[in-house]
Amino acid sequence: MESRVQKSVLNAKVNLTFYFVILVLSFFSRKIFLDTLGADFIGFTGTLSNLLGFLNLAELGIAGAIGYVLYKPLYDGDKDQIIKIISVFGYLYKIIGIIILSAGIILSLFLPLIFPDTGISLGIIYFAFFSFLTSSLIGYFANYKQTLLAADQRNYIVTAYFQTASICRICIQMYVAYNTKSYFWWIFIDLCFGIIHSIILNWKINKVYPWLKTNSKNGRILVKEFPQILKYTKQLFIHKIAGFIQFQTNPFIIYAFTSLSTVASYGNYMMIINNLLNFVNKFLGSTEAAIGNLIASKDTVKILNVYRELTSIRYFIAGIEVFGLYTFSSSFISLWVGKEFILSNLTVGILVCYIFLMQTRGTNDQFIYGYGLFSDIWAAFAEMIISLGCSIALGFFFGLPGVISGGVIGMTLIVYIWKPYYLFSRGFKMSLWLYWRAILKLLAIIIGSSYISFVVKNLIFKNSENLINFFIEVIISALIYCLISFCLFYSFDKGMRLFVKRLFSQILRKYNKV
Repeated sequence: MESRVQKSVLNAKVNLTFYFVILVLSFFSRKIFLDTLGADFIGFTGTLSNLLGFLNLAELGIAGAIGYVLYKPLYDGDKDQIIKIISVFGYLYKIIGIIILSAGIILSLFLPLIFPDTGISLGIIYFAFFSFLTSSLIGYFANYKQTLLAADQRNYIVTAYFQTASICRICIQMYVAYNTKSYFWWIFIDLCFGIIHSIILNWKINKVYPWLKTNSKNGRILVKEFPQILKYTKQLFIHKIAGFIQFQTNPFIIYAFTSLSTVASYGNYMMIINNLLNFVNKFLGSTEAAIGNLIASKDTVKILNVYRELTSIRYFIAGIEVFGLYTFSSSFISLWVGKEFILSNLTVGILVCYIFLMQTRGTNDQFIYGYGLFSDIWAAFAEMIISLGCSIALGFFFGLPGVISGGVIGMTLIVYIWKPYYLFSRGFKMSLWLYWRAILKLLAIIIGSSYISFVVKNLIFKNSENLINFFIEVIISALIYCLISFCLFYSFDKGMRLFVKRLFSQILRKYNKV
């Protein structure tokens, strides 16, 4: 029987492995697709994906609600209850699938107006739209059982099959695009792999859970046994909509108050930041189901210790990112695309605050989800209104730094002040002072580590004028920071000591097995 830690480690390994492969492959494939199929076609497919992403808002957050409801029966090993919940999920997802199909058909009537002068034939436009729509609908009508894999900490199975299929698809698409330059075959391959992935995934699910004999037709009756699913779905939907509006409108606000060249410069920095966020989420996001499973055990001591460990490691990683981005991002931009794309130190500082907040919020978000604390729907709207309002007001007076500051202010007030109170009062049922005492100590460690590392770095290095010297400087400076920061974290933070102890116990256990 795999432990929570073993499953989390396996999920992290699989996620990170495929992350790097897909990252490298995407870099080369985009170049080939742009050269062979043209920028208009790539822009067209990207726009279609965004349109279908908007339709998928109809999902409402049902998957999140189902995932939470599954934690307790999975911990108890209650197969009958799991079968009922997945049957309800299948029923609800089929309804959502029908809604998305209907909305897609209506939207298709306006495709000639949406894409009037693309240079792409109307036949290809409709073929691409319905192919993408079909691939999306497969998730609602056939792949709904994969939620059980995620809740059971076996999401590495989904990742392995999906990403393997993606790698094969991209490679075949590159070959076909290079040799035929055909839009049709590119789209057709994309559709085929969506279907193949679904068939293989369901085959694997049946092997892992041979007892999972669900019937979505019974879901209509069974849904009455699980009123909490509809309650959590409604709450998660509000959070989802508010987050979608907040983050999707931000690029338009930036464009409204800045020039196109500034938008391009901002995009270069955000490309770096988003890759860092995705990298860490691939590593630490794999613990979400483990947290839900742990909370279901109601072992208060273990729950708090794991919370301390995850908080500590997130702050440790966020400190590395803050130090690296503030110290080296502008130098990298200069060497990569030119000095004209460098943003001001003030703007870079605000971006560093943004990534720090985004990175460190993860532990609280995971435990809030694990406890099923979704009822603070006012907070979702408050964060959206504060962020957008401040972005517009400050953007009008200060341009790009003002726009970015809006999101930072919204996250600080809601995510950093309200959410910890909500978690500690409703989830842990403990004094919030325990949280702030630990966080203030971690912030002091990060500030101290950054200052010492910055002084040491300036004593050793001067400004690098080529990429090789630059990367040597980055690597050595990062190692210096990591050493200083780890020593301080280990000396003053219980969470880091618990994490190191757990890490060594896992290594020794693995060594003893060998």
